[in-house]
Amino acid sequence: MSLAFGHPVIAIPGPSPTPDRVLRALHRASPDIYGEEVPELNLRVMAQLKRLAGTTANLAPYIGNGHTGWEAAAANMFAPGDRALVLVSGHFGASWAAQMAEMGIAVEIMDFDNAPVDPERLAARLAEDREGLIRAVMVCQTDTASSAAADIPAIRAAMKEHPALLVVDAIASLGCSPMHMDDWGVDVLISASQKGLMCPPGTAFIWFSERAAARGPTSFTTPVWDWHRRAEAEPLYRFWSGTAPVPQLFALDEALRILLDEEGLEAVWARHAALAESVWAAVEAWGAGNPGIRLTVAEPAGRAHSVTALSLPEANALRSWVTQKTGVTLGVGLGAKDPDNALRVAHMGYSNAAMIMATLGAMEAGMTALSIPHGSGALDAAAKVIAARA
Repeated sequence: MSLAFGHPVIAIPGPSPTPDRVLRALHRASPDIYGEEVPELNLRVMAQLKRLAGTTANLAPYIGNGHTGWEAAAANMFAPGDRALVLVSGHFGASWAAQMAEMGIAVEIMDFDNAPVDPERLAARLAEDREGLIRAVMVCQTDTASSAAADIPAIRAAMKEHPALLVVDAIASLGCSPMHMDDWGVDVLISASQKGLMCPPGTAFIWFSERAAARGPTSFTTPVWDWHRRAEAEPLYRFWSGTAPVPQLFALDEALRILLDEEGLEAVWARHAALAESVWAAVEAWGAGNPGIRLTVAEPAGRAHSVTALSLPEANALRSWVTQKTGVTLGVGLGAKDPDNALRVAHMGYSNAAMIMATLGAMEAGMTALSIPHGSGALDAAAKVIAARA
């Protein structure tokens, strides 16, 4: 028998759950793109996206996913052979570096082995670069695989007077964790629609400072990638290098209204922090009875608020059990050293305390059913966090 009948609980780190209001907005038929409604909608969404990122900088939208954003940004910042320093705290930082290397960019990796970036190591490396050959320092604010979170202000401070651009991947953090692009001195910010923005995959966004704008174009900057054409656009088609993704614009308009104007960013950030801490509390309680159950990132200050990665014996079996028996879907142990015994719990975007408690309860039921040793009191520990933060 399965107890999975009913509304599923999706706890994977993207695509994240989509609010019903956003789904209804997606289902609208596209009006005339040459009329007034869609261009006005597009400008409203662009303004809201700048509010979300905490910036008045340039904004270039693209049809595509986060990898599209990576390549578009690189095509505007680098010429072949230019050097990029990529700060890697997990699978996605390494993937970003590999993608740029395939383009012909000279990539240098500073690897932190699934742990948050150490700003002192960065400062020491940049001090060695007296000729300023490193054109950009690149980092994931949240590495979605390891759940390591980078301290962006500390990284900016470590760069001191070095001329490199600070480039931040906020694909798994924007709309979940604080981002103050202008105040923090971020030159290029990359994100996408399918995580904290609570929309389906399909759109990517690059915010870029005037300092970054002065870098291009280069031989990589084709008309489709050129961020100037999009950020300085007047006709609607220029923003998107062709037909606008109208359903996505309707969805983004609704989702951004929810985040910015109804819940409010400070409350959004606080909700994600509380949900994350409830998951950490549960994992630590389980781990008290089994040393094989442990959070990937040891220090709370270095953990992401959108996703939690952990080691757990028989994780693949547990993932399968909770999906089939309870209707809860957990994330795979992407990039883990032992992926069969690792998983991820997402708490990003359209996520509340009831969903997280359901996820944790399903996991505990699965560990009991599969005879995976674990400590007691996990749900009580999570509930205490929620009670204290609500």
